Amino acid sequence: MAKPSDMPPSARMTAHVLIVDDDPTNLRACTRVLRAAGYVVDAVDDGRVAAEAIASKSYDAIISDISMPKMNGIELLQFLRDQHDDVPMILITGAPAVETAVQALDYGAYKYLVKPISPEQLEEVTQKAVRLRQMARIRRQAVEVLGSASPNDELEKNLQLALDGLWMAYQPIVDRNGELYGHEALLRSTDTSLPHPGAIINAAEKLKRLHDLGRKVRKVASVPFTEIDGHCLAPEGELFVNLHPLDLEDELLISPDAPLAKIANRVVLEITERASIDSIQDLRQRVARLRQTGYRIAIDDLGAGYAGLTSFALLEPEIVKIDMTLVRDVDQLEVKQRLIASITSLCSEMGIMVVGEGVETEAERDTLLELGCDLFQGYYIAKPGPAFPDRQW
Repeated sequence: MAKPSDMPPSARMTAHVLIVDDDPTNLRACTRVLRAAGYVVDAVDDGRVAAEAIASKSYDAIISDISMPKMNGIELLQFLRDQHDDVPMILITGAPAVETAVQALDYGAYKYLVKPISPEQLEEVTQKAVRLRQMARIRRQAVEVLGSASPNDELEKNLQLALDGLWMAYQPIVDRNGELYGHEALLRSTDTSLPHPGAIINAAEKLKRLHDLGRKVRKVASVPFTEIDGHCLAPEGELFVNLHPLDLEDELLISPDAPLAKIANRVVLEITERASIDSIQDLRQRVARLRQTGYRIAIDDLGAGYAGLTSFALLEPEIVKIDMTLVRDVDQLEVKQRLIASITSLCSEMGIMVVGEGVETEAERDTLLELGCDLFQGYYIAKPGPAFPDRQW
């Protein structure tokens, strides 16, 4: 097997690597190792500064710590995927967690490494990431030279494959006694051309096919909850279905003939925070029509994205879901406890139910119980799976 030092010096010198870590000792150590190996290295200690660098420069590989204030490694990865599909990102953590690892894979991280990392391991993984980036460039050049399908044609093909193989995983949501309250339907596909849900949604956004994706999701998600010959596969409880904000502009969403409309009285529509809702025309009227049909409205990812006063004022949700970044290690962090206590108190006064999302440990669950959360969801209770996974409490 070739060693990291076997890469020709010219190849290493032309490779540009970005390192992001708010720990100055780790940042200096990684920078020193890779510069000694011949890479051109930019080193920053802030995720937001890294995002600005990604938007303005071209990198062959990005190495980032996960746990950082202001903008963590997962959020930086999401930003990178919005900018570039083929830049490898290596995520490093000193506190590995199943949920974080799954998120990293969902958003297309190249590697998920756990500290401590040896200089040899860092150099080897970086070399492989750089080679992967070089291969992507060569492939793009070949497409241009050979006059093959345009990138959009290929993306269109991949999106269609993802839609053809689309299926829904379901994750239980339980109440304060551990009793089943409902399930969230989560996008999956048997095809791997677009390797994770974020890539599928990004492709639909770029190709202006969000309505096609949303309609397929809602149709497939409703199947286990629809009565056939008087029987229904789904247990009692609510069905939570994610909506991109632009789905609210789809007239078929409100149609009485839509698949979800038949079970609207047990459906909670989660407005995800991938984009602002401010630009949606006649939003109040659209939401009012959804409620008239029987749907309830939830705001997802409270504490992240665009969630804030605008979402509350315009959507007037019955349910809010606290973002998992606030839930993580809540049993150990007093600042998160105070923030979640304020959220649950205010929501209680407004008659809004609160879901603690991304619960990974018994300690997190117990702390959220004490802080007043009404509902709970996460790997500690059950992993997402085909209809319907077993749960624990």
